[in-house]
Formats: sequence, structure tokens, C-alpha cells
Amino acid sequence: MGSEERSLGEKLLQEAEQEQEAEQEQESEPGGSVRVLQKGNRQGLPFIQKLCFAMGGAPYQMTGNAIGFFLQIFLLDVVQMEAFYASLILFIGRVWDAFTDPGVGFLVSKSRRTRFGKLLPWILFSMPFGVASYFLLWFSPSYTMSREYSFLWYLMTYCAFHTCMSCFHVPYSALTMFLGGDQRDRDSATAYRMGVEVVATLAGAAIQGQIVGAYHTQTMQTCHMIQNVSALNTTTALVNSLNNTKWAYMLAAMVISSLYFLCALILLLGVKEHAGCFTPKEHFHVSYLTGLKLVMRHKPYLSLTFGFLFISLAFQLVQNNFALFCTHAAGLGNHFQHIIFVILVSATIMVPFWQWVLVKFGKKLALFVGLIWYIPPLITIVTVNGNLPVIIVMAIATGVSLAVAFLLPWSMLPDVVDDFRAKNPRCLDLEPLFYSFYVFFTKFAAGASLGFSTLCLHFSGYRPGTCEHNPAVAMTLKVLMAPVPITMVLIGLAIFYFYPINETRRRELKMELEGVVKSWEVELEENTL
Repeated sequence: MGSEERSLGEKLLQEAEQEQEAEQEQESEPGGSVRVLQKGNRQGLPFIQKLCFAMGGAPYQMTGNAIGFFLQIFLLDVVQMEAFYASLILFIGRVWDAFTDPGVGFLVSKSRRTRFGKLLPWILFSMPFGVASYFLLWFSPSYTMSREYSFLWYLMTYCAFHTCMSCFHVPYSALTMFLGGDQRDRDSATAYRMGVEVVATLAGAAIQGQIVGAYHTQTMQTCHMIQNVSALNTTTALVNSLNNTKWAYMLAAMVISSLYFLCALILLLGVKEHAGCFTPKEHFHVSYLTGLKLVMRHKPYLSLTFGFLFISLAFQLVQNNFALFCTHAAGLGNHFQHIIFVILVSATIMVPFWQWVLVKFGKKLALFVGLIWYIPPLITIVTVNGNLPVIIVMAIATGVSLAVAFLLPWSMLPDVVDDFRAKNPRCLDLEPLFYSFYVFFTKFAAGASLGFSTLCLHFSGYRPGTCEHNPAVAMTLKVLMAPVPITMVLIGLAIFYFYPINETRRRELKMELEGVVKSWEVELEENTL
């Protein structure tokens, strides 16, 4: 039953008791020492509240996937930044993003609860800054700035956007545990959220791809005309095409920023934050380091986090390099935005199927089947040498596994939090730490994949602004698209083999948590007599 974790929790309570005594006396409520869940929270969540909660996940996926698919090619082929400096921006920005999540998680866990809750105010105040910084990320000041200042511009706006998004997404992720209802309601709300996030991913990539894709195609056609026209005409045509592409990126950013604002507004107006599944009045606010130590000793959390770290690394490598692979290795630069659209449509359609599979057969089995399915399409895509019909079929198969990567992490994390609560029933308000450090590791993987892949392109001889690249660039992109991601998937599956929470343990957790609530209700009745 986790005696080591339980003893650590008891030690935390003893250390925090004296520090919290004065505060408890000031905040004491008449008639009892335990504040349990209101009856309304035990009722099933209404459909409209689940939908409004799910809409809050759209901004993160819309902006994140537009950045994931297009920022690298934007910096290299549109801004025409050297691959080394682009790799610095992508790596530093994502590492900064990774470290802001635990910091935001700490600040959220220490913030006081208002009449609107503890999490929703963070979402409200970070939203306008996130919208503005996302638009500025795609704004091109290269006409008036030197290359050095251009590097600083994109680095600063990239870091600013990720800071704002952390202030939005960390409390939103933790909000799952404060919607009210029971385990089944949270799983259902998570399924709604995953469905909306996949649709948002589709929308973000489709908007960005369809708006800017035509201009990328125009640039490629201009490159093909080089041998038939004079150098002066060629240069003029390339500059005009490049300028049009820059304006297209800004237009796409404006559209996605508007959707970001709208979805955040729906979340704020449609969701009410509850106190949690159960809240004893004598709960203890532990220090950040003590809470972190407690979280990092929780073995199911470590298995889940490091397993999905490698899985995320695999998917991020494919996502970050797909547009460049299609353009410079597969000869499908005219079609890459349509292939991305096919992948995301397939993932959207398959989310309900995988939700049925995880309910019917369990989350762990669904995870293994879905991720093993990811390997054959990757091998086929890099070996068919630009065969568009075959790649379209493989894109559909890739979307099947992408749906698993969307759905399972956020469906399994609440189980880990429940397991922690069952073993440490009076150590509360640590949910933001669970979510923020999980996001930290996945974002660190994204930063590592971005920096690593772009640096590989630099050493392979990638030259921005050129129409043709040497064969080493195409070979590097193929390696980044299949062998490396497949290795990451296999490592992640090996870690998940030891993940301890199966369907039997989930049923035990439900009974244990119900027992904790009943014991507090008994304590409340005794103190009111």
C-alpha cells in the first residue's frame, strides 16, 4: 500500500501542523473540522459543462501544433535564418517553456482561493497576453532589423508566448481534478477534452497549412523556373514570393489568435471550479520542495511521466520535421499541408474508437496496441520515395496512433493523482505539481527534439534560402522521421510495461477514496455533536 510514501505523508503532516495551526484557527468554520464535498459535486457533470471545459484545451493544441508543424520551416525558409540560430531559438524556447511549468505550478498551488476558485483567475489574466505574444511570434521584423536583432526578437517572443501559455495551461490541466463528480465523470470530461483538442489540432494545422501552403508552393515553382529566366527576374520573383509568404503567416496567426480568445472565453463562462473530490479542513500546505519530493517518490507518476517523455519525443520529432521532409526529401512540398490534414482528420475520427477501447479493455492495453501500430507507417513513409498515394494511406494509419498519444496521457494522469490521494489523503493542493511537472518533461522532450533535429540539419549542410540541398540533408530528414522516433517509442513501451495502475487497481482506488470521504463525514458528524 506504499508504506514508504504513507510514512512520508505522515511526516509532512507533523511538520506542517504547527505552521498551519494559527491559520486554521482564523479560518475555522463553525460546527465542524472537516469540509467535505458538496452534494452537488457528487452529481454527474452536465454535458454543457464538459463541453465548455473541453473548449479550454483548444488554444494549447491549436497554437502548439501550428508551431510544431510550421515554426521550423518558417524560421529556415521564410525568415531565412541560419539553421544553427534557428536551433538555438527552438531549443532555448522549449527548455524555457519546460522550466516555467513547474514554476507556474508552484505559484498556482500557493495562490489563495478566490470566490471564482484558485485556477480560473490564472486562466483569465494570462489569456490576453498569450493571444498577443502568439501573433507577434509570426510577425516578421526582418525588413528593418539586423540578423542579430531578428534572432533576439524571435527568441523573446517565443519565450514570452510559452510563459503565457504555461500560466494558462497548467491551471487548466489541474482543473480536471476540480470539476466535481467522480472518476467516471472526469474520464468522460477528459474524453471530451481530447476530442476537442484533436479537432483544435486539425483546425490549427489546417488554417496554418491552407493559408501558407499556397505560398510555399509558389516559392517552389519560382525555384523551378530559375534555369529559364534571368538572375535578376529570378531574384525579384523570389523576393515577392517570400514577402507574400510572410504576410500569409501573419494572417494565419491572426485567425488562430482570435480562436484562442474565443475558446478561453467559453471556458471561463461555462465552467465552475469546485473545491475538489474531497477536502478536509485540516489539510496542510506543504513547502514546494517537500511537495516536489513527495510527488517524485510516487512510483506510478514516475512510470507515467518518463514513459510519455519518450513517446512525446518520438511524436515531436516526426511533427517538427514532417514539413521539411516532404519539401526536401520526399519531393512533396506542394502537398505537405494536405498530408498533415489527412493525418489529423484520421486522428480526430479515431479518438472515439480509442475511448471505447480503453473503457472496454483497459488503458494500458490500448496504449500498447496504439503505439506499436505507429511503427510500420513510419518505415513505409521514408522508404517509398515520394509515392503520394502510398504516403496518404500511411498518413491515415499514422493518425490512428496519434489519437492514442492525444487521449491516453491525460486520461491516465488523473488515475495517478487518485493513487497518490489514496496513499496521502491529507496532503492536498499538490495537483498542480503533478500536472506541471508532467508537462515539464513532455515540453523538455519537445525542446530537445526541436534543437536536436535542427542542429542535425545544420551539420548536414542545410542552407536557408536555397532551392536545392545536398543529399546529406535528405538522408538526415529520413533518419529523423523513422529510426530515431521508432527507438523512442520502443523505450517508452518498455517503461510502460512496469506501470502499476491497471483496471483492477483503478477499481480499488475508487473504493479507497470513497472510504476516505466516508471517514471524514463520520468525523464531521462527531465534531458537530
